[in-house]
Amino acid sequence: MSPSRTLLLLCPLLLSAQTSPNDWKSQGVVYVAHSPYAKLHSVPVSAVKMGDGFWAARRRVNAEQSIPTLLVELEQHGVVDNFLRLEGKKNVPRRGPLYTDSDIYKWMEAAAFVLQSGGVAGGDPAGGSQAKLRGEFDRLTDIILAAQEPSGYLNTYWVEDRAPKRFTEMQRSHELYCIGHLLQAAIAYYRATGNRKLLDGGIRFANYMVENFGPQKRPALTGHPEFEMALVELYRTTGDRRYLDFAGYLLSGVEGERLHLKDYEIQYMFSGKPFTSRTEFEGHAVRAMYASCGATDYYMETGDAAYLKTLETLWRDLVNHKMYITGGVGSRESGEAFGEAYELPNAQAYGESCAAIGSMMWNWRMLLALGEARFADVIERALYNGINSGMSLSGTLYCYRNPLESSGEKIRNEWYDTTCCPPNIERIFASLPGYLYSTSPQGAYVNLFHNSELDWHLEDGTGIKIAQQTEYPWKGAVELTVDPARAAEFSVFVRIPGWSDGTTVGVKVPEPFSSRHDQPKAGEYYEMHRRWEPGDKVSIDIAISPRLVRANPLVRENAGRLAVERGPLVYCMEQPDQPGFNLFDASLLIDGTGFVSAYRSDLLGGVVTLKHHGSVVDQPFRNEPLYRSFRENLDRPGKEVALTFIPYYAWANRESSNMEVWVPYTTAEAQ
Repeated sequence: MSPSRTLLLLCPLLLSAQTSPNDWKSQGVVYVAHSPYAKLHSVPVSAVKMGDGFWAARRRVNAEQSIPTLLVELEQHGVVDNFLRLEGKKNVPRRGPLYTDSDIYKWMEAAAFVLQSGGVAGGDPAGGSQAKLRGEFDRLTDIILAAQEPSGYLNTYWVEDRAPKRFTEMQRSHELYCIGHLLQAAIAYYRATGNRKLLDGGIRFANYMVENFGPQKRPALTGHPEFEMALVELYRTTGDRRYLDFAGYLLSGVEGERLHLKDYEIQYMFSGKPFTSRTEFEGHAVRAMYASCGATDYYMETGDAAYLKTLETLWRDLVNHKMYITGGVGSRESGEAFGEAYELPNAQAYGESCAAIGSMMWNWRMLLALGEARFADVIERALYNGINSGMSLSGTLYCYRNPLESSGEKIRNEWYDTTCCPPNIERIFASLPGYLYSTSPQGAYVNLFHNSELDWHLEDGTGIKIAQQTEYPWKGAVELTVDPARAAEFSVFVRIPGWSDGTTVGVKVPEPFSSRHDQPKAGEYYEMHRRWEPGDKVSIDIAISPRLVRANPLVRENAGRLAVERGPLVYCMEQPDQPGFNLFDASLLIDGTGFVSAYRSDLLGGVVTLKHHGSVVDQPFRNEPLYRSFRENLDRPGKEVALTFIPYYAWANRESSNMEVWVPYTTAEAQ
């Protein structure tokens, strides 16, 4: 019997080797319960029920509109037919770019996370029932696996006359990228249902790779990193060490020289040289984020100090030099790439939705690895802004780019020939409950704020429920009800956002509460260690008010400009809210007055708007000479106006119009 056949027969044993036969019910977005170098541990998506609040409408429309309508688009554009034609059930040419298989896999992963959630507040997912969504997944699984070859190979592009070129163009072939997404969909579905049919298909391809590629075998390269993190997750799910080792082989980049890769290819792909030799982010932003995800996963399993050092170096490069205020990354349209340090243009910003998602995925892994709130702060920034902007409020239109300034070009579409972003956004929204909480041997962590209930257990086995009541992000009051199954001593850690300028925490119990910290520190987890009784309550008051933000002077496009934030939200000006003047002619007037905040239930699904004094010149600058003497002073009479700001995520949901995040400012003395 062949080794692969023996392994396949052993898979049920491997799947249960990590813990118990029903362990699939306890696995989170990433499963690090047995990862020796993870300081925090994820909780299952199914262990958290999200209630009404900020994300409820987004998750509801995602399940009831986005996911069903995107499947229709995928079918109409031939993505499913690409599999059916290989089975002889459709006599049609293959359609779409060479990576379209991955789009249906990402859609399936999103569907699996909806199933893990058990529905969303206000209605059943997919506009029908769990059974309907599960039926679609099973139908697609049968179609996909019918196209799989006996060897385990599965791809709808590298077939027929292109079959001889398999794994000969790995810089662009996306073969491993596609199978990586299949594995992630299969694992998510296994964790939702216990059904391993698609997972078995993915394992067959993974076995094909580890048996035929590697040192002393055929060289392998992930031209688009993704397979690395999928392999580590497969190792966590099955216990088969070969998958972890193969991920390490890919991350080692040892084949770059063997494959005669050019320097620009290695830079662009963010693969092909040792990951641990990286000192900055460069090249394709999504590839770089996914490679970093895989490297962090690999670190949590191995504890390789060189990986941790590199990850820290790259993280600081990202947040100090190359991340937009919205959490978006990747400033250049050419190559969908990072620019140089501080190269963060506004109107020309690329900020692909997938790149912000990649950053969130990576920072989630860094949070699990190191347990530090700075990573959760980046997750929150990307999630509320650079990711949330990628889907319309209706749930049926998507942004590929997310610029910070616009002259009214059409930014949202229902379909892209490269349709990676829509299902990527859908899987984030569907999996969101799995990010709110985590655990450690010391206790439970509250990472993000939303009306929700965690029903899980501490790591000593004690059952625990934690319920949140809040109107975050519009208001900063959060009440936690801590319900251990029995009185027990442990810690509850609450993230104090890095942007917070004042937070108070109190515990409502008969005896006074004391902590080693007198005041919570912004940008850290606040630890409350005590003997908790069922029904104990914690009140958190996070100061939320508008604040003005400057960019580093080296971000030259933002010289003389300010951005506006409130809580975790970045704000922008959009033309429909500025009647009577062109917003590009306006500047924020810093005259000692503040912002006026008001909740508008009738606007953009319900938002807090901000108003502030501004000024508009009567004769716009565009009427002035292109160049003039430095000594020449021009009289620019103007008028005061009220400027209105809306959350950035909500822009482009009305008519096409001007928008900007970074607004010029003037002082009262200059008027």
